[in-house]
Amino acid sequence: MTVNPIESAMYSASQLFLTPVLLLIALLFVHAFYALGAFLWQAWQRHAGQAGGFELAAARVRNPQLTLTELEALATKRMEFARIATRIAPMLGLVATMIPMGPALMALSDGQMQDVSRNLTVAFSAVILALLAASISYVVVNVRRRWYAVDLAAIEHEALASSAPARVHDPLATMAVEGAQ
Repeated sequence: MTVNPIESAMYSASQLFLTPVLLLIALLFVHAFYALGAFLWQAWQRHAGQAGGFELAAARVRNPQLTLTELEALATKRMEFARIATRIAPMLGLVATMIPMGPALMALSDGQMQDVSRNLTVAFSAVILALLAASISYVVVNVRRRWYAVDLAAIEHEALASSAPARVHDPLATMAVEGAQ
C-alpha cells in the first residue's frame, strides 16, 4: 500500500499537537478547581454578608463614578476566562481523544494490544478531565452571572432611589414606550 504524502504530513502534524493539547487540558482542569475554590469562598462571603462577596458593590464603593455599564463590563471581565474554558475544554477533549486514535488503530492492525491500550487510556483520560473542567467552569460561570445580575439590579435600584424624586430621562425607555404605541 502506497502512503499518500499529504495524508502522511497531516498525520504527522496532528501528532505534534497531542502534548500541547494535553497541557492545555491539564491547565484548564487546575484552573477549574481554582475557580471553584474562589467561587465557594465568594459564596461563603455572600452568605455571611461580607463586602468581599459583593464585588460590584465593592467596586462601586471604591469608585462611585462607575456607571452600570462599566460595572457590567467588570462582571463580564471577571467571568471571561471561565466562560472561555467552558467552551474550549470540551473541544480540546475531543482533539485529545482523536489524536491518539490514529496510533491506536495502527497498533491494532499490527496486533500490538499494549500500544492500543496506552493510546486509548490517554484519549479517554484527556476527554474526562476536559469535560470535568468544563462542567465545573460552567457551574461557576452561571451562578456568578446570576449573582452579578442581582447585584447590578440592586445597585441600579439604589441609584434610582437615592437620586432626586424627579424622573430620570431614559431615552431607551422612551423609545420602547413610543414603539409600543
